[in-house]
Amino acid sequence: MKILKKILLVLLVLIVLLGIGLCGYIFHLKPKYEGELQLKNLDKPTTVYFDEFGVPHIYANSEKDAMTTLGYVHAQERLWQMELLRRIAPGRLAEIFGGVALKNDQFFTGIGIEEASAKAIAKLDKNSESYKLTQAYLDGINQYLEEGVTPIEFTLVGVKKQKFTIKDVYNIFGYMSFSFAMAQKTDPLLTDIKNKYGASYLKDLGIEGEFNTTRIKISKERTEEYSEISKSITAMLDQSPIPPFIGSNSWVVGPKKSKSGKVIFANDPHIGFSQPATWYEAHLVTPQHELYGCYLAGTPFPLLAHNRDYAYGLTMFENDDIDFYQEKNKDGDATEYQTPTGFAKYEIRKKTIKVKDSSDVVLTIKSSRHGPIMNDFMERLEKKNPIAMLWTYTHQPIQILDAAYGLSHAKNKEEFKKAASLIAAPGLNVMYGDAKGNVGWWATGKLYRHNEGVNTHLILDGASGKDDIVKYLDFEQNPSAENPEWGYVYSANNQPEAIDNGYLYPGYYLPEDRAKRISGILDAKSDWDKEAISKMIYDNTSDVAVEVVKNLISNTDLTSVSAEEKQVLEVLKSWKGTTNLEDVAPTIYNKWIYLYLKNTFEDEMGKENFNLFLGISVGKQVIANQIKNENSVWWDNIKTKNVKETRKQIVSKSFHETVATLQKQLGNTISDWKWGQVHTVEHEHPLGKVKALRGLFNVGPFNSPGSNEVINNLFFGFNEEGKYYTKGGPSTRRIVDFSDIENSWSILPTGQSGNPFSKHYDDQAEMYNAGKFRKMKLNKEEIVKTSTKLVLRPKN
Repeated sequence: MKILKKILLVLLVLIVLLGIGLCGYIFHLKPKYEGELQLKNLDKPTTVYFDEFGVPHIYANSEKDAMTTLGYVHAQERLWQMELLRRIAPGRLAEIFGGVALKNDQFFTGIGIEEASAKAIAKLDKNSESYKLTQAYLDGINQYLEEGVTPIEFTLVGVKKQKFTIKDVYNIFGYMSFSFAMAQKTDPLLTDIKNKYGASYLKDLGIEGEFNTTRIKISKERTEEYSEISKSITAMLDQSPIPPFIGSNSWVVGPKKSKSGKVIFANDPHIGFSQPATWYEAHLVTPQHELYGCYLAGTPFPLLAHNRDYAYGLTMFENDDIDFYQEKNKDGDATEYQTPTGFAKYEIRKKTIKVKDSSDVVLTIKSSRHGPIMNDFMERLEKKNPIAMLWTYTHQPIQILDAAYGLSHAKNKEEFKKAASLIAAPGLNVMYGDAKGNVGWWATGKLYRHNEGVNTHLILDGASGKDDIVKYLDFEQNPSAENPEWGYVYSANNQPEAIDNGYLYPGYYLPEDRAKRISGILDAKSDWDKEAISKMIYDNTSDVAVEVVKNLISNTDLTSVSAEEKQVLEVLKSWKGTTNLEDVAPTIYNKWIYLYLKNTFEDEMGKENFNLFLGISVGKQVIANQIKNENSVWWDNIKTKNVKETRKQIVSKSFHETVATLQKQLGNTISDWKWGQVHTVEHEHPLGKVKALRGLFNVGPFNSPGSNEVINNLFFGFNEEGKYYTKGGPSTRRIVDFSDIENSWSILPTGQSGNPFSKHYDDQAEMYNAGKFRKMKLNKEEIVKTSTKLVLRPKN
């Protein structure tokens, strides 16, 4: 008995010691928010006040000291995120994740972001402020890398620490630029539909312009080949450990539309959700410069920011900046291809991809005059039909660093506009408002034109030259608005008005729902204040959805509905388009929409292509429009022989299936079909995919309001299950009020920190979900009173 007691005592002591050791390890991993540190290359002591949400307010004697400090504190919160972001473009994820990331690496290695980054860096002015401040920021990151605590993810995955360089900054911007684009998901799929069924099937999808059928011939043997590009790229981006940029809202209310007579700026860029969240907020103050900004991990200048003089932000332009070209190899010689002036040699480059716990993979990449040949790094694309990708980002000078510096250091509207003009890609709507009463937006990106009749939503002819770009437009021709007479500017990823003598610029614009709602609300009122704007930015209503419901009901055979189905229709008839947690109608509406689309399009497209179609802008645009066309070729189910289905049959069939499916999923009591039960959000960390680590790294799940294409755009993909897992939404909600600049508002989806042991890892999640805000503080006295203090002193 005594021996047993001794054994139990020893075990108890070991457990206590293990617990103490674990607590000590966790405490050791936490970010340092107070005390003192020493940093090399600081000229003077710098003070960082971390407010109650972990936002650093950096007070420095010079901007160089501020940037060095920013790099250090940014790294202590987001080093893992920085590491992932810098690895995507050069194809280095497989080094840490193994073969599961190989396809991703092959693709990004193939499209040439790293090579384009190197060319841009070689042309940089090493004496420019943008370059010197970037180096100071990188110095801060690298000092943390050397001396700071190793993030737990590095330990779990086995990441070897390597210094950050300016090429990493450019590669991060390059990945960001690609994730904005939509052509890679859309053009190959539309080409397949065109080849398989003809031009009439594209007209019902909202594709404008006539089609020259002699240019792209129908070829049954190749109908599945093009869509492999769309499917592969979509799958890669969906599975990426870093989320893509999706859409966004922004509006800037001018003096004559606000209660105070001052500008009010609102912006909520839509990005796929992840943990940590996309943006890191920081407030920098020096004798020469002050800025409160939102920073991407590993980049030195904020893409969203404000100070006492001006505010800026962005939405995605959704312009077409990628074209695909079908090249023609020389007969018997795959090293040459046809050009308008004869045959030319492909450029060849080799890249080695290192794969964890496996042998290296050597990739041989060919490039034509249009760009890299996709077949070389995408599986299931036959080599005999080479497809090249022409992307503006890698074909035009990359001045993104100078642009980001210029946006964050502009002294007036004209300087700001000049900085915006430097962005060749991605296409952005850059939004602006200032303390002097100016409002404006400029669509950035190097826009271009083809010959009349060329449809850039399809794969183009690379051999003849007839489908080549014929001119690039001057920045002054880009869509824009400065101090318009109606008193505000806005953007919601919608089609801009015509430019360049009546030319509607092609793109992958999203449905009018958000744009219509935003402009309608703004037009109706001329006494806007911060509180009213905050309600608007969290608005969960779609006026378009209400109209779609009316069209669905009017095309349903009401003589065949049951008593239960009549109750369901009554819920929809009284719906105001809201998507709040307790609403029942959006649960019914989204199931009906999914089944209507499935019963209309899946027979022609097949399951995989149909699911791809649901996620692109064309699939979203079609919801409100195709239902209106009684003669659409899509109504007929091509799999039912000797029967031609009608609109009423498809819509009615879909309604009956909707009610039956919801009864099976949620029960027979219609009032239980609440939106919050089926629409949820979980912010997933890359390591949270491992079940045992989910509780440590993921944030959520939460029942979520909002929906696709409402202002509070918490978007999801349709599925058979009938549960809508929110993929992304507002990556921040910001409201800058120039009548009360020190009390402007923001909120992040989870928190400031990427460290799961920090109290700021998820301390904003519930506030965000409830539509609440917190201050973006500028008043030093208030900051000091509510913050912890970390002093960084020059080393040696």
